[in-house]
Amino acid sequence: MEKKLPIIGVSGSVIIDQGGLFPGYRRSYVNEDYIHAVVQNGGAPFILPVVEEETVIANYIDTIDALILSGGHDVSPQFYDEEPELALGDIYPARDRFEFTLIELAKKKGIPILGICRGAQVINVCHGGSLWQDLAHRENTTIKHMQGHNPELVTHTVTIEEGTILQGILQEKTLRVNSFHHQLIKHPAREFVISATAADGAIEAIEHTNYPFLLGIQWHPEMLHKSEPLMNRLFQQLIDYARGAEESK
Repeated sequence: MEKKLPIIGVSGSVIIDQGGLFPGYRRSYVNEDYIHAVVQNGGAPFILPVVEEETVIANYIDTIDALILSGGHDVSPQFYDEEPELALGDIYPARDRFEFTLIELAKKKGIPILGICRGAQVINVCHGGSLWQDLAHRENTTIKHMQGHNPELVTHTVTIEEGTILQGILQEKTLRVNSFHHQLIKHPAREFVISATAADGAIEAIEHTNYPFLLGIQWHPEMLHKSEPLMNRLFQQLIDYARGAEESK
């Protein structure tokens, strides 16, 4: 009998049809790169559609061995006590609340959590941190963080802090990453440290100081799982933690 694969939950979103047979029709989805990155690195992906019922969310968490928070909408500024500014993009507060609950229940279960792009920002806001609603609001000169349409192209450098979990995973001091965001972590939440920054000082990764695996990554490693093999280490480590948690039950 083949060994059971760790089940890796990936938070989903909703896309609304703009045309076709059913304009306005809502569809639950997640980008396939998350799925392929999990499969390639030894996990079984499990898409978690957005719901409001906490009982359902609790059942999601009972089922999975690790959690990935995917990219997407801007996080609503209501959750870090700000009013919306002109450059704020589309928000989806119901998804914000859904993912806050996922995080809280995943932490109670003690499973590893990886936030990617929006996911990193959700982790930060969930724990009391704040965001820049748009990179143009930063006082410092800002490099280009929205690179265009090639997801497998790496365009700017990040520096990884010595002694962090992220540095232990990637075993690099600097690397080049892809970039598809206009929001950014402003003030990291308490109990989190900055584990990577861009050349302009923008925060590119955070991690919890006393939870075994709770990382937020601003770039998109799932889009680089074929073109930049190093990025697979993030998923390998997540799945290794998940496997260990499952075997310890």
